[in-house]
Amino acid sequence: MRRQSFELRIPSNLWVERHASEALRRKTWIVIFARFDRMFLVVITVAALSFIVLPTRAGEVLVFAAASTTEALNEAAEAFARNGEGRVRGVFAGSSILAKQIENGAPADLYLSANPAWMDYLEARGHIVAATRRDLLANRLVVIVREDSASKFLDLNVDLIAALGEGRLALGDPDHVPAGIYARQALEAMGSWSELETRLVRATDVRIALHLVARGEAPLGIVYASDAKSIDGVRVVGEIATGLHAPIRYAIALVAGRNNKSARRFIEFLKTPEMEELFHRHGFGLP
Repeated sequence: MRRQSFELRIPSNLWVERHASEALRRKTWIVIFARFDRMFLVVITVAALSFIVLPTRAGEVLVFAAASTTEALNEAAEAFARNGEGRVRGVFAGSSILAKQIENGAPADLYLSANPAWMDYLEARGHIVAATRRDLLANRLVVIVREDSASKFLDLNVDLIAALGEGRLALGDPDHVPAGIYARQALEAMGSWSELETRLVRATDVRIALHLVARGEAPLGIVYASDAKSIDGVRVVGEIATGLHAPIRYAIALVAGRNNKSARRFIEFLKTPEMEELFHRHGFGLP
């Protein structure tokens, strides 16, 4: 049986400190990689590994952003640079992981969270500039299958569990990943949670759930609509009603103590009509 590997996209300006004793001392988190066997998933998630980010140069902006914003934010950063405003670098992972990194002193200038709760967490501890906080984006949840799946559009109140068969449902870990938290709320509202709770693949961020389905490691997944548009190999077979879960809002704010003027300009740039059009193209809505 051939083994396939999937490595998380960690920016080139970022490396993992692999010494366990130092990692435990720092008490910081990062996911290194996930390895997939065809019939068995092994996710190696080390909850005490640290990472080091190279210092930014003058005029550069370092954004810690939810994994689901990767393509859109990178494209926005390119546009910002073309306008002569400076370079923006992104570090993309689960909102909870990034919030913990900021709490532990990671040198981010901006934080973009897929769940207001993690922004609340940092604000309560004085790690963001509250006056700069605003809701930037909105999103919605969809159910996806692999592109070559025989599944058609599903009535999620009736067909979801049947379509799963003997397989498992891939989603962000509902204990801390925003997409998974919203998915759990929806499944509870539909009365399906109790039956599905033990049949989940709990991914450390929503993009891992997306790739699990694209690779055929899980027959169904619940991801953001923007995620479903980000790669080939999956298609949407169901849309989850927005009334079944809390509103999906992406909050952005300056990180306290950084005083980066370029970061302030980047927040304003993300609100321009040009960027609104860009975000719509990537499957996001506006709050």
